[in-house]
Amino acid sequence: GLRGYWPEPETLDWMAEQGMRSFEMTEITARGLDAVLDDAFAIAQMDCDTVFLSVDVDVVDPGHAPGTGTPEPGGLTSRQLLDAVRRCAMELPVGGIDVVEVSPPYDHAEITSLLGAALVFEFLGLMASR
Repeated sequence: GLRGYWPEPETLDWMAEQGMRSFEMTEITARGLDAVLDDAFAIAQMDCDTVFLSVDVDVVDPGHAPGTGTPEPGGLTSRQLLDAVRRCAMELPVGGIDVVEVSPPYDHAEITSLLGAALVFEFLGLMASR
């Protein structure tokens, strides 16, 4: 869900040199989150038995997750991220997960902290049921 002015062009160039694929919010909006997740899942499972899921909470619009160090308007809703994580838990061979960029000092009313906890709880519950 890249948007705004990050990462810088040098970082994007480095990512391209490493064969990394990034998805901008404009692409997610145009193609739909499910179609982008289909592509991301295919890439993530190339030549590996398990994947590590790192959920960067700043992919969410700051209206839904203000407690992050790099808030940028125009991101996913908290519902979209929960649905995406749910799909990851049900469809991918995930060996580990983390949730990053939750910053309690910036998190009025604990909105982002609650989202981060819900993401982990949702993932672990689905992983256990699977």
